[in-house]
Amino acid sequence: MVKLPGYIKAILKIALSVAALWYVFTKIDFQEVTLIFRNVNYVWLVAAMLFFALSKVFSSFRLNLFFSNIGVGLTEASNLRLYLLGMYYNLFLPGGIGGDGYKIFLLNRKYHTKAKKLFWAVLLDRVNGVLALFVLAMILALLIPIPLIYKYFAAGLIPVSIITYYAGIHWFFKDFKTSLNKTNLYSLAVQVAQLISAWFILYANNNQDQTLSYLFLFLISSIVATLPITIGGIGSREITFLFGAELMQLDIHQSIALSLLFYVITALVSLFGIYFSLNEKALKLQLSGNVVIHDIENQ
Repeated sequence: MVKLPGYIKAILKIALSVAALWYVFTKIDFQEVTLIFRNVNYVWLVAAMLFFALSKVFSSFRLNLFFSNIGVGLTEASNLRLYLLGMYYNLFLPGGIGGDGYKIFLLNRKYHTKAKKLFWAVLLDRVNGVLALFVLAMILALLIPIPLIYKYFAAGLIPVSIITYYAGIHWFFKDFKTSLNKTNLYSLAVQVAQLISAWFILYANNNQDQTLSYLFLFLISSIVATLPITIGGIGSREITFLFGAELMQLDIHQSIALSLLFYVITALVSLFGIYFSLNEKALKLQLSGNVVIHDIENQ
């Protein structure tokens, strides 16, 4: 099997993001989307941003629990700073050299924890988040107007997905068993906060019809956006909204507006991490046991 160089993968992801966005914009009336943006209610939009920021605080707590399982638990404040920096890098850097890759590199370099352990901690953090997305999506599937057979299917997938995740942790990742319930609760808090954020965006767009259907589509698009096929999930989320809106007979322009505004909110919150990119010493990483990790320059 041919292994592509990193720069080729990056180029392909950029190309796929551009192609997906181009396809989406050829299928919509851009003036309609622009009109929605012009009439947006900024009070609801600010509320949406606050709940998104809150979701990221919960997400940083969850990741720190996974780090604690392998002996690199940071203080919550320093972990949040590192998390913000990772969000900033995830905006424009592809896959393994994005924010997650940087966290692995930094903690491996500074604390000498095996990169493999850090990789699994970061990956399981992602998987845990996707599990919460999936379970919430299946719950919403029971509440929206879709054929009954799909509702039975969704109801059956909920226990199957949860049992599969618990079994996988129990058999293959015993280091992470101790925090299993806490990380699941944090994941639920993350996704509920983001659902509220998406709901507020719908209100900001003066759209209060078929709310649950839009939120279901939002969850599905969030799952797709976690796949490392585009840069920062841009393009993959929009094309999911496009096809999903057509299948579910939702307003395509409202769907794309929701997707784009959520990305804008993500980008704005992530930009707070630029400070730590320009001033790495400001990270002041510190272990939860009050052991300071020295700066790279001093090693």
